[in-house]
Amino acid sequence: MGGAREANERRSSFAPEKVAKRRERYLRWTSLLSPDRSGRASRVSTFAFRIYFCLVGLSVLFAFGNLSAQTSVWQPSPGHTQVAIWPGAAPDEQPLAEPEYATAVTREPVAGRPWVEVGSVSRPTMTVYSPKGKNTGVAVVVFPGGGYQILAIDLEGTEVCDWLTFKGITCVLLKYRVPGEGGYSKSAPYPKSGPYPESPMALEDAQRTAGLVRFHAAEWRIDPHKIGVIGFSAGGHLVAAISTHFERRLYPAVDAADKESCRPDFAAAIYPGHLSIAAAEWDANQGAKKFVVRHAANADKGLGLNPEILVTRETPPTFLLQAEDDHVDDVHDSLAYYIALIKAGVPVEMHLYAHGGHAFGLRRTELPITAWPQLLETWLETIGMIPK
Repeated sequence: MGGAREANERRSSFAPEKVAKRRERYLRWTSLLSPDRSGRASRVSTFAFRIYFCLVGLSVLFAFGNLSAQTSVWQPSPGHTQVAIWPGAAPDEQPLAEPEYATAVTREPVAGRPWVEVGSVSRPTMTVYSPKGKNTGVAVVVFPGGGYQILAIDLEGTEVCDWLTFKGITCVLLKYRVPGEGGYSKSAPYPKSGPYPESPMALEDAQRTAGLVRFHAAEWRIDPHKIGVIGFSAGGHLVAAISTHFERRLYPAVDAADKESCRPDFAAAIYPGHLSIAAAEWDANQGAKKFVVRHAANADKGLGLNPEILVTRETPPTFLLQAEDDHVDDVHDSLAYYIALIKAGVPVEMHLYAHGGHAFGLRRTELPITAWPQLLETWLETIGMIPK
């Protein structure tokens, strides 16, 4: 049902602490070739020592190169610039235990290819990708998933933008705050990163970004009435959160952008999590600080909606997609949200597939569910966002 479990599903063997351990092993290995007290290379002839020294030097350079590449701050492709969404300190800012890192995950490939994990994000940014060719005037803010612990920045981020911009849609990729499990101290106001209200930071970042896009609509050639959101997994929950928490910002306004509406004009949640009562109760018992999920005693926990997702008639038209064999975020998350949207009279389209699992992004496989982008494109046509 998402959260830490979802992040553990995604966690790679190239996390910073594991890279650091490999570095330590390299240093221990090189110490075996240190000269003895007589000045002669211990157990190795002078000639052999020189050979080993060259090999070790290359290995160490390679190791440190990998360390740098895998722990550096993520950067978008050439021609794109990520900019901070907050002019100063972000609201509810909390120090993290480690710096931001980006690492390639090769152990758990998707459609036979690795993906990039970004973690320990404390400085949220947005990256604007302009349409290629004809501009439809539509913009979409993208929320990658990762259990509110990490971000699948390419699988559920840049690759989504590549598709959207090809369709003439402006894409705004949000790198929202994700400290990682244990990233905050137990004494912090929000000791567990997770869905709102357990941790408000990601929703604050989403509200701020939606307002910024609307504020810059004329400059970026965007129709201010055609700004939507799409999110995956935990990012799918963030889609539902901003779709139901737009009347009031969670933070004091910092500039004119915060006077703009942050309500999405349409929303797409792809294999979302954290949306059923059962998922909310599971979330509430994770981390150092526990929460109580208040609901009716006779509520159906599988099909009942997380009480923090307050659906009204003002909730934007929504597209839902999930696989029935999703063992990370249960299909009941989509079902619970769908039922609530129907009851509130909100236009909603849901697609469920028997097979597909979780976290496939836009990468095509033999499974029919991976053809979902065409379904979303057709839906955008039917609700009048893009031309037919």
